[in-house]
Amino acid sequence: MLYYLFEYLEKMNIPGAGMFQYITFRAGLSVIVALVTATIFGKMAIRLLQRQQIGEVVRDLGLEGQYEKKGTPTMGGVIIIASILIPVLLLTKLDNIYIILMIVSTLWLGAIGFIDDYIKVFKKDKEGLAGRFKIAGQVGIGLIVAITLFSSGDVVIREKIPGETVNVQLDNGAEVERAATREVKSTITNVPFLKNHRFDYSSVLWFLGDQAKKWGWLIFAMAVIFIITAVSNGANITDGLDGLATGTSAIIGVTLGIFAYLSSNVIYADYLNIMYIPHSQELVVFMAAFIGATVGFLWYNSFPAQVFMGDTGSLTLGGIIAVFAILLRIELLIPILCGIFLVENLSVMIQVSWFKYTKKRYGVGRRVFKMAPLHHHYQKIGYTESKIVTRFWIIGIILAVLTIVTLKVR
Repeated sequence: MLYYLFEYLEKMNIPGAGMFQYITFRAGLSVIVALVTATIFGKMAIRLLQRQQIGEVVRDLGLEGQYEKKGTPTMGGVIIIASILIPVLLLTKLDNIYIILMIVSTLWLGAIGFIDDYIKVFKKDKEGLAGRFKIAGQVGIGLIVAITLFSSGDVVIREKIPGETVNVQLDNGAEVERAATREVKSTITNVPFLKNHRFDYSSVLWFLGDQAKKWGWLIFAMAVIFIITAVSNGANITDGLDGLATGTSAIIGVTLGIFAYLSSNVIYADYLNIMYIPHSQELVVFMAAFIGATVGFLWYNSFPAQVFMGDTGSLTLGGIIAVFAILLRIELLIPILCGIFLVENLSVMIQVSWFKYTKKRYGVGRRVFKMAPLHHHYQKIGYTESKIVTRFWIIGIILAVLTIVTLKVR
């Protein structure tokens, strides 16, 4: 909203109004607004949640200190959502298709998480929203994202035209020869570690010949649904210790913000030989709000937590990360960047699968880990909660650096 106001003021030749045209200025302002919103609104929200007796329901898992968390306000994800949306609504171009998709994804997954938390807290049902309804909701937003990317004329990539060049005049007046480009709709995505190589989802349907391009969007849609479901559930599973999911998401957010800035800048994209995505620069402002919101929420969510995000926050954070990566065409980097979420997910799958298999074969279920997800395994063997969280953050930073390194190591 403020963007349009300052755009009007710039036309009126008001000094300083032109600052809002700079992505870096709006991104910096977005971080500040999100931080302030999270810290101020967070304190108010915690008091409200306490008055309404919206506290965490604790299950007996045999973990040290778990009963100390009983009654801690939950559903704090509303703080994160508000802290993201307020600066986004104020500082971005609201008619940008990428911003529209991110806002819809945030609200959609936030609503699913909110319903789940509501059932747990107010209906006293520890299981919350039935799994099939959660999956249905995640599939729903996956379809919305995929269909929008397929149908919107604003969603394109810029690709080089083989064998064609154009002369480009630089700021100093000199002319240089550059490869000619064109904007096209495509199901192509970036492939990490490989130079001059892209993966086209339609290539999976190679046996259809000329029809592969037409039906390739179905493969892309299935990939989008899978990624959103996997990452949002991964964030949800990771949210088991104070500050773990919040801090990990903030680290991932910084990395995605860097990729968004580079992918939306034609000069940097050309220099790094990555896919340039027109109209995507507003995503930098969105991710800046995401970073500010998660860091601000961490003020209250770090050990010992004064508030838990609940599924309202964890499903939203995971969904935002997944959709954002898909929009930037870097979803194949998710296994590296979101390695913490991936390992947490796998630990649960391995534990459950092995237990069922051994019970069927031997009559007694056996476990790979002392408890799943993985962070509870380390609790069981004696690590303190704060040490586990800190070490997971360190691993998250290493994975983030490795993800950034893929820009040059190819």
